[in-house]
Amino acid sequence: MSVFPARDGTKLAYHVLGEGTPVVCLPGGPMQDSAYLGDLGGLSGRLQLILSDSRGTGRSGTPADTGSYRCDHLVNDVEALREHLGLDRIDLLAHSAGTNVAAMYAARYPECIGNLVLLTPSTRAVGIIATPEMRREVVQLRAGEPWFVQGSAAFEAIQAEQATHDDWEAITPFTYGRWDAAARAHHASGDRQRNEEAAAVFGAEGAFDPPATRAALASFGEPVLLLAGELDVAAPPSVVAELAGLFPNARLVTQPGGGHFPWLDDPVWFSTTVAAFLQ
Repeated sequence: MSVFPARDGTKLAYHVLGEGTPVVCLPGGPMQDSAYLGDLGGLSGRLQLILSDSRGTGRSGTPADTGSYRCDHLVNDVEALREHLGLDRIDLLAHSAGTNVAAMYAARYPECIGNLVLLTPSTRAVGIIATPEMRREVVQLRAGEPWFVQGSAAFEAIQAEQATHDDWEAITPFTYGRWDAAARAHHASGDRQRNEEAAAVFGAEGAFDPPATRAALASFGEPVLLLAGELDVAAPPSVVAELAGLFPNARLVTQPGGGHFPWLDDPVWFSTTVAAFLQ
């Protein structure tokens, strides 16, 4: 683990795995520490991963101003890390909610990115909304699963805004391409890695300016890889495709049988795909 100071003095941590071309990795959650990324399905055997713990998570310090958990403020932490690493440009990889930070970083500091990888991305920063119909199409692909009846009923309860805590737990299998022992363990550990207070601030009022971000990304000419999971209810492939359309130099790939954590569902396919793009 290494530590560097944010612009407001908060001590932020990052972890380095592997050797080779460095890639700064931003976790999702939002506000979940980077431990859940693991070694990204063995990607650390091909590239050097610099896994960032967002402020208030993992080994990073807690800021004096909790308002700094807001997504637009986290962008400055990425820039502080780039400066600390002494890199003119960084390859940036982000997952889920972390892709909002990455997209806003690309909009604010386009000259500081070499390549951009967005994994099963959240699209709040650009104002793209996944409709219930988009998600329902993905839900129906799991009809043969033993947990499907309970899971689909819970999904409909959520759409009707009548969900209980048990309903939110019941839809968890939709997040993974395979709801096996490894997926269950990954989900259980994730509950312990998230800063709920920080997550509540992440998307607070003023965090996002979709028109401005869209306009900036329209002129972002660096290569972008967007990776969707065929079975991902959280980031349906149709939504990821719409996000890809905002970039002038984007490549969209969909992992067959993949969920929201593609490095778990098919590590070899995932690491080969991402490494080939970055190398």
